[in-house]
Amino acid sequence: MGYGKRVWVFPDAELPPEGVNVIPGHESVIITNTGERDAHIRITLLYTDKEPVTDIQVTVNARRVRCLRTNESGDFGQHTAVFGEQYAVLLESDEPVVAQYGRAEPRAVAFYTTPGYCCD
Repeated sequence: MGYGKRVWVFPDAELPPEGVNVIPGHESVIITNTGERDAHIRITLLYTDKEPVTDIQVTVNARRVRCLRTNESGDFGQHTAVFGEQYAVLLESDEPVVAQYGRAEPRAVAFYTTPGYCCD
């Protein structure tokens, strides 16, 4: 049996600028699957001024962790994050997982992570 929840929401996503100050800006969603079965996850991106993106699919193998960089096409396909665009991330998994959001924020010279809101 794996730890975690099947639904996670990260309401405050925004790709920070790259290369400001000494910290390069980036953001990512980190998903940990402690279970014995692969987790198949559908990612939905919710925006303030356009229709949601619902066709992002990822797999996190059993007993593994996966870091998804929001500006990497290998992780988010054609829906990579755009600098300064406010959006939210919804994860829906067929297996319990633990997820968090991380951002290297060069405007405040900080790095932070936060767990999302989760429910089953």
